[in-house]
Amino acid sequence: MNTITFYGHSCFSLTHNNIILLFDPYFTGNPVNPAKASEIRCNYILVSHGHSDHLGDTIAIAKHSSATVITTSEIAALVGQQDCVNISMHLGGKRSFDFGYVRVTPAFHGAGIPGGHAAGFIVNFFGKNIYFAGDTALFGDMALLGRLEKIDYALLPIGDNYTMGPEDAVEAVKMLNPAAVIPMHYNTWPLIAQSPEAFKKKVEALHIPVHIMNPGQSITL
Repeated sequence: MNTITFYGHSCFSLTHNNIILLFDPYFTGNPVNPAKASEIRCNYILVSHGHSDHLGDTIAIAKHSSATVITTSEIAALVGQQDCVNISMHLGGKRSFDFGYVRVTPAFHGAGIPGGHAAGFIVNFFGKNIYFAGDTALFGDMALLGRLEKIDYALLPIGDNYTMGPEDAVEAVKMLNPAAVIPMHYNTWPLIAQSPEAFKKKVEALHIPVHIMNPGQSITL
């Protein structure tokens, strides 16, 4: 059984038996995150870019969990300098792991680190394909991603201002054609306040279900 847990903002975990994969572990300073970094254990951490609300507690969690950080080469070098085990990948790359594989996708956003590039991930996790879009604007090659992979769950930002907003995220859904959608990166601060219910209504008009997750909530994939 695969489960996904939402920790607020863009932080999620995927769990299958004793394998736990964590996305963008922003715990410390996150006003909507119910957990503490010191409580989190995982095997893998995927980091989309170097902004503080995404790189977050990566180094601390990687050290106390002996977790492997999977990320772009610039961030891999950064965490490697802090003695974190890491695997360096980059845009367009695909690599196999014991849980399945990771494909690194483009994200149109700042890198948060010199010389880097923001990214997203398509993760095959024990047979389920999860697209974690990261912080991104809408871009036309999302249609290509939807052709390359059969996406079971698309985790899409809807907050606007820093990322695509709800209207653009609906267009992303049309291009990706996932089996289901989970919105993220909204309502952390007033600047990115949105109505996930309004987004859900528009997406479900396309006959694609939307799961609105509260911080701390888990669902079975």
